[in-house]
Amino acid sequence: MNKAATMEIPINSNGDTGTLTEDDSLEQAAKLQWSLEEKVGSSTSTMDLQQVMVSGPNLNETSIVSGGYGGTAEGIIPTSSIKGPAVRYNAEFNKRIPVTGIGSNMHHSSSSSSVADEGSRGVAVEKLDFVKKWGLNTYKCTKQMISERFGRGSRTVDLELEAQIEVLRDTKRKYESVLRLARALTNHFYSMVQTQHALGDTFADLSQKSPELRDEFGYNAETQKLLCKNGETLLGAINFFVSSVNTLVNKTMEDTLQTIKLYENARLEFDAYRADLEELSLGPRDAVTMVRIDGAQAQYQVHKDKYERLRSDVVIKLKFLEENKVKVMHKQLLLFHNAISAYFAGNQQQLEQTLKQFNIKLKPPGADKPSWLEEP
Repeated sequence: MNKAATMEIPINSNGDTGTLTEDDSLEQAAKLQWSLEEKVGSSTSTMDLQQVMVSGPNLNETSIVSGGYGGTAEGIIPTSSIKGPAVRYNAEFNKRIPVTGIGSNMHHSSSSSSVADEGSRGVAVEKLDFVKKWGLNTYKCTKQMISERFGRGSRTVDLELEAQIEVLRDTKRKYESVLRLARALTNHFYSMVQTQHALGDTFADLSQKSPELRDEFGYNAETQKLLCKNGETLLGAINFFVSSVNTLVNKTMEDTLQTIKLYENARLEFDAYRADLEELSLGPRDAVTMVRIDGAQAQYQVHKDKYERLRSDVVIKLKFLEENKVKVMHKQLLLFHNAISAYFAGNQQQLEQTLKQFNIKLKPPGADKPSWLEEP
C-alpha cells in the first residue's frame, strides 16, 4: 500500500522550516486571505496590514512537493518560477474607500453653535448694559426730583420760557372748553333741525288732508322747511369751526406740549448730572475720583447739549404756534359770528355768502348714507 499523497509546504519566515499537511496549509491560506481582506477593508488598519505582510509567510520561498513521504525531489515545483507574489499589498486600495467626513461635520456644527452662542451672549451683554444705564439714569433723576420737591436741590430756571409754557397750558385748557361747548351746540342744533324737518313734513301732510286749514298748514310747512335749510347751512359753518379748533388744540398745541415735556425731562437730567459732578468735585482728588470726575464731566456735557437743543426747539415752536393760533382763530371767529348773525336774522343770502367766503361746501342730504349697492 502506498501512502496517501500529501502536500508539504516548508515555511522559511524566521529561518525555521516546518511541515504542514495539505488540509492545514489550505486552512492557513484561507485564514490569511480572510484576515488580509478584513484589515484592508478598515480605514484605520494600514499599519496592521503592513505588519501582517512582513511577519506572514513568503510564498516565494515555498515549494510544492508531490508524492509520498519518501518521494524524490523530482516532484518538487519551486514557486519562485511563478511570476509575481501570490498575495500583493495594494497601497492604492485604501484610497478607494470613501471615508465620510464625520469629523468635519462635527467641527462645522460645533463652530456654528459656538458662533450662535457668542451672538446670543453679545445681545445679552448689550441688554444688560442698557438696563444698567437706564437704572443709573433713573436713580439720578429720581434723586434730583425728590431734592427739588423738598427744597434741598437746585434747578435750572428760565423764567421767561416757563411763563410762556404756563400761558400755553392755560390757553389750551380754555380752548378745550370752547371746543366742548361748540360740540354741545352742534349736537343740540342738529336735533332742532331734525325736529324742524319732521315738523315741516307733518304740516305739509296735514295741509293735504285738511282742506279747511290747507293754507295755514302750508305756510307753517314752508317756514319750517326754510328754517331747516338755513339750519343745515349753519350746521356746516359750525362743524367747520369745530374741526379747525380741534386741529389747533389736539394737534398743533399738543405737538408743542410734547416737545415741552421732552425739554422738561432734559432739564431734569441736566440738573441731575450737574449735581453729581458738583458732588464729585467737592470730594478728594485721588486717581479713582479723577476718573469718575472725567466721566461725570462727559455725561454733564452730553446732557447740557441735549437740554440747550430742546430749549431752542421749544422757543421756536412757541413762536410759530402763537402766530398760527392768531391766524386760525381770527378766521374761525369771524366765520362763527357771521354765520350765527345771518341765521338768526333770517338772512339766507348772507348766510350762504358767508360759507362761500370761507370756502365751505355743504354735503347734500343723505351723503353720509351708503348707497343701495353698498347695503347688505
